[in-house]
Amino acid sequence: MRYLKYLKGYTAHCILAPLAKWIEAALELMVPLVLARVINLLKDTNISNKIPIIFYNGLFLIGIGIVGFLCALFCQRSASIVSQGFGTRIRDSLYAHINTLSLREMNQVGTASMVFRAATDAEQLQTALAMIIRLVVRAPFIVVASIIIICIKSWQIGLVVLGFTILIGVVICIIFKKCFKLAIENQLKMDKMTQISNEILGGARVVRAFNAKQTEHARFFKVAAARQKDAVRIGKISAWLNPLTYALANLAILVVLFWGGDFIIKGNLNIGNAQAIIQYIVQILNAMIVIAGMITLFANAYSAMVRINEVFDLKSSIQDGSLQEIPNNTTAILFDKVYFSYAKEEKEEKYALENISFTVPRGNKIAFVGGTGSGKSTVTLLLTRLYERNHGTLKIFGENIEDYNIQFLRNHIGVVTQESPLFTGTVRSNLQWGKQNASDEEMWNVLELACAKDFLKQKEGLETPIVEGGKNLSGGQLQRLAIARALIKNPQILLLDDSSSALDFATDRQLRKNLASLTDTTIITIAQRTTSIANSDCIYVFSDGKIVTHGTHSQLLQNSSLYQEIYNAQDVKEV
Repeated sequence: MRYLKYLKGYTAHCILAPLAKWIEAALELMVPLVLARVINLLKDTNISNKIPIIFYNGLFLIGIGIVGFLCALFCQRSASIVSQGFGTRIRDSLYAHINTLSLREMNQVGTASMVFRAATDAEQLQTALAMIIRLVVRAPFIVVASIIIICIKSWQIGLVVLGFTILIGVVICIIFKKCFKLAIENQLKMDKMTQISNEILGGARVVRAFNAKQTEHARFFKVAAARQKDAVRIGKISAWLNPLTYALANLAILVVLFWGGDFIIKGNLNIGNAQAIIQYIVQILNAMIVIAGMITLFANAYSAMVRINEVFDLKSSIQDGSLQEIPNNTTAILFDKVYFSYAKEEKEEKYALENISFTVPRGNKIAFVGGTGSGKSTVTLLLTRLYERNHGTLKIFGENIEDYNIQFLRNHIGVVTQESPLFTGTVRSNLQWGKQNASDEEMWNVLELACAKDFLKQKEGLETPIVEGGKNLSGGQLQRLAIARALIKNPQILLLDDSSSALDFATDRQLRKNLASLTDTTIITIAQRTTSIANSDCIYVFSDGKIVTHGTHSQLLQNSSLYQEIYNAQDVKEV
């Protein structure tokens, strides 16, 4: 029922298409009656009067065929319009809903599974709807109407046919139930195949560099073989449908022939009606075969619906606020006893951030440093509300972060993550992510700030093509363009998460000098190089999810053994 809203605007098609199909089916059901009438008339008519009977009834059957064809054509067209619109709306709604979820919920399902559900599973529902409009509404109508007509002709034979029809229906339901369970498992294996494919193709350079093609192929083949096994099992089970359906239907015909012959001999049934009954049984058989033939399709569609429902049922742990203005507050960021855990339940995993407290005045340049996994990057995830903290207070410009409208907040925070991918297009189109209507002058200004102007002048400037993920650029070029993309927003707060790790020392020094000129922008830099953060107003040293100390570069060199260790280790490497 939850999917009915996606049919809004297609009401006329949804009513008229089945109606047209029922008209076509009704006309088809008239054919055996016409033939029965012709047979009975020919049997009792002399030769001279038989030609008009055949001619006029033949014209009537041709007329029925033409009208039925037009109705079928209209139904087919309407089914295509409705199903395509239905599928588009589901994908659009699903994609919009996914974008409301926090990273916590997205990680719960997995990226590969999300992609598969939004694409393939939605396609399964779209196809199923088209089949419902085109075939499913027709088949039950044919079955019920045929049984009613048979019962009118002979109620005894009608009861026999009804019994066999119910028996065929039971067989179909049993096989559907078995196929459905396997279809769910099959879809999960498809998720896994998609995930492995993304990893192998996305990391093709690494796979080949480590000569791991055979290993990765074996990993993919293992999952593909498991999916093949399930698909074969579904095929074997569904393969029983046609033989069983045909066997039961033909057995029904044998019973009718045996019993009907006795009725004809006794004069309780004429030859024309007996012929009509046989044709109606054949029509019932064909209708049941149509339903049986779509068992696998509907099993997959039903499992797809269940999987899409799982995504729709996910509720974001982050609630949107209404504040859409930046208060004139001297404090840009305030963390007060903030705790955070990536686990859904806090008891499942220790805190990634524990008792984090610090204050950043507006316009200050601060830095985070510490070992891998110490919690530095997690702070940026909380600032952009990709995750919600578990406990504590987090304020932006004096207001609780949850009071801000999320879109407004992110429009005023520039982020450059450790892996900031560029998107297929050009340098211009990627910079427009930060500001859609940015002028060429604005773009070149931020490119100069990000030290990207010179290498782009040697290429095609703003029209320099970017392939998938920016794989046609070096790591340093990627990072500089990602920084420019964040700067063009003119953000109030700029988060640089290890964003200069691929830069040479000279470029890194010039970049820091350029960023220091942004006096109105509050900048948080996460870096492994202490030389990159030496001029920061304050440096916070993280360890195991906690801030162990803070101060300026010179103060930490004097008072913090951990900072001294980091500095000396890098100093040796740099020499």
